[in-house]
Amino acid sequence: MSRTVCSSRRIPWRQWGLSVALGAALVSLSGLAAAEAPAAAELAQQPGARAELRDSTGAVVGTATFTEDATGVHISVVVQGLPPGEHGIHLHAVGRCDPPDFMSAGGHYNPGGRLHGLMNLQGPHEGDLPNLFVGADGTATYQVYNPRVTLQVGAANSLFTADGTALVIHADPDDYITDPAGNSGARIACGVIVRE
Repeated sequence: MSRTVCSSRRIPWRQWGLSVALGAALVSLSGLAAAEAPAAAELAQQPGARAELRDSTGAVVGTATFTEDATGVHISVVVQGLPPGEHGIHLHAVGRCDPPDFMSAGGHYNPGGRLHGLMNLQGPHEGDLPNLFVGADGTATYQVYNPRVTLQVGAANSLFTADGTALVIHADPDDYITDPAGNSGARIACGVIVRE
C-alpha cells in the first residue's frame, strides 16, 4: 500500500508513517525549545548587580558587575591600586564591608554547607572563585562564571539573601584546598553586592 505525497512522488506507507512520526517529534522538540525560550528570556531580563570595591581606608579601588545567563552568574571585576600578585577573591555571606578589616562580611557564601576549595573533593563553597592576578601597575581585569549561584531572589543559592552578600579580595592567593578560606590572608578590599 502506498500514499501519494506531493502528487509527483510516491512514498510507501511505512516510510510515510516514519516521516510523520519524525515530523511530530521535531515539532514536539521545537515546542520544548519554545517553552524553554521564555525561561532564557526571563534570565536575560533579570536585573544585574554591582559592587563598589573599597580598600581599608575607604578609597574606591574597583568595581564588579554581575549578570546571569543559562550557564551561571558572570562576574566582571576591574581594580586599581592593589598590591601586585595573586589574590584570593570570594563571595562572602554578609552584605557589610566595615573597614579596616572587613570581617563584617562574614565567612564565604556557602548555603550548601560544603568545605572550601575549588580543588577540594568536599567543596567548593558557592562563593569560591579562581584567584585574581594583579599586574605590576596595581591593576587587573577579571572575568569568571560561577554556576553555583544565582541572582534570582528567593532561590536557595541567591546572592540576594536577607543578610546580603559581598565580594572580598584577600592579601594572599587562595590555595583552593584549605578550609575555611584557602589561607588567603587578610581582607584588603570589599564591596557589598547590590541590585542594579
